[in-house]
Amino acid sequence: MKKVILILVLASFFKLSYGQEKAIPLYEGMIPNSKIAPADYVEHIDSSGLTRNLSNPGITPYLPEKGTATGTAVIICPGGGYLVLPTMENTLATVKAFNKMGVTVFVLRYRMPSDKVMIDKTIGPLQDLQRAMLIVRKRAGEWGINPNKIGVAGFSAGGHLATTLGTHQGWTVIENKENINLRPDFMVLVYPVILFDPKIPSGVRERLIGMTPSKELLDRFSNEKHVSSDTPPTFLVHTADDDIVPVKNSLDFFNALLNSKVKAGMHIFQSGEHGFGLDNPNNKDKWIDMCQHWLEENGF
Repeated sequence: MKKVILILVLASFFKLSYGQEKAIPLYEGMIPNSKIAPADYVEHIDSSGLTRNLSNPGITPYLPEKGTATGTAVIICPGGGYLVLPTMENTLATVKAFNKMGVTVFVLRYRMPSDKVMIDKTIGPLQDLQRAMLIVRKRAGEWGINPNKIGVAGFSAGGHLATTLGTHQGWTVIENKENINLRPDFMVLVYPVILFDPKIPSGVRERLIGMTPSKELLDRFSNEKHVSSDTPPTFLVHTADDDIVPVKNSLDFFNALLNSKVKAGMHIFQSGEHGFGLDNPNNKDKWIDMCQHWLEENGF
């Protein structure tokens, strides 16, 4: 019996880690915009499986099955409220779904904004995503990726990070001597935080720009205000009953995309609340299937 259990556990492990390559650190040497961490700031995984005080950001590649790759890639920005990184369970399900459609996936481990370890916490997560995009685009040939088909997928607070990259063209917060294009070619946003409206309670906003931000900071990180004709084509998913990140975030962003004539698709579930990951338990429709059709429709 023990032998059978061991075989099942090993099979499960290999199934989850299928196509996974070794994690790649984002930086060599000193991490930019960092301060020496205090003694109580130690990276660890808590009892709920959440990663706290992440100090060594990186990306982990997940490759499609041999012979199925389309040349498209996506960098996944998990949620966590700009406070923690979630368990890998939901993320791995999404990774597998993208791999199944031939998309190479890179899961981003990004630093949480913190005055304890950052000189300017407002740009810390964006630095990590820009650096991830630089690495993936620069090394695209190694993974068989088309450098013009690299997108970002953001969940919850990761959606805010993704849209910060996608809407702030020309704002580079990392060293980029080779002038590599950091603009994503498309965005997939699942119950994303986008609005930094003080009327909407948001721990995400407070953790990134503080409790009493200036109007300049609020405007800078209210990403719907920075949509332009250069914003990448975008696919959005949300639920109407989301009481953590109101659906207004996606609706306002979608309207901004339409006003700028940016190609966009959106699916609003009637229910499902927040944080369901790949599958909404209240609905048989699969947003990942709609996303695949949208990617195909737009040549990705």
